[in-house]
Amino acid sequence: MIFNYPNGKAYTNNSSLAKQPASNHRYSNRGMSLEEDINLTNQYYLQENIAVIHKKPTPVQIVDVHYPQRSRAVIKEAYFKQASTTDYNGVYKGKYIDFEAKETKNKTSFPLQNIHQHQINHMESVVNHNGIAFMIIQFTSLEEVYFLPAIEIFPFWERKLSGGRKSITIDEIRINATKIELGYHPRIDYIKVIKNMY
Repeated sequence: MIFNYPNGKAYTNNSSLAKQPASNHRYSNRGMSLEEDINLTNQYYLQENIAVIHKKPTPVQIVDVHYPQRSRAVIKEAYFKQASTTDYNGVYKGKYIDFEAKETKNKTSFPLQNIHQHQINHMESVVNHNGIAFMIIQFTSLEEVYFLPAIEIFPFWERKLSGGRKSITIDEIRINATKIELGYHPRIDYIKVIKNMY
């Protein structure tokens, strides 16, 4: 199936790379992607009445459908109607929560090419309205997950726009972010970080 962005550029799904098992993942979550871990965490938060956080749906316009049989339609081509903002949003104790989740196999830095200007603009708007905006970054080869507040991302983005480094080093992540220890239930307890931070 072919998906295209609003500008006509083809979308490439790299989720199969993200779902490859880590070498020694703890807590029986081998092969789980960051998105799957966060979705399970959000289900736990909802069931335990801790927070209501959901993955944002991406609006898609279907343009070509193949009907091999009347009851078995196959989508052949579709377009993203608009550029997405961030991956997740919701509410925790009256506070608006909005965040992006990213994985990288890089051991030494997080490439800023994984973020887009419209996402930075969106996170700035959320922060300006007293919402809580952040990124969850997973270094898959290191088996480390970090909570990086949006206000800590902005200076690195400005550095990139000014012709500087186009990534955030792992040392800069460790200084400016909070490490989230992987657990079982919930898997990635980012609300615990929010409790301590806000």
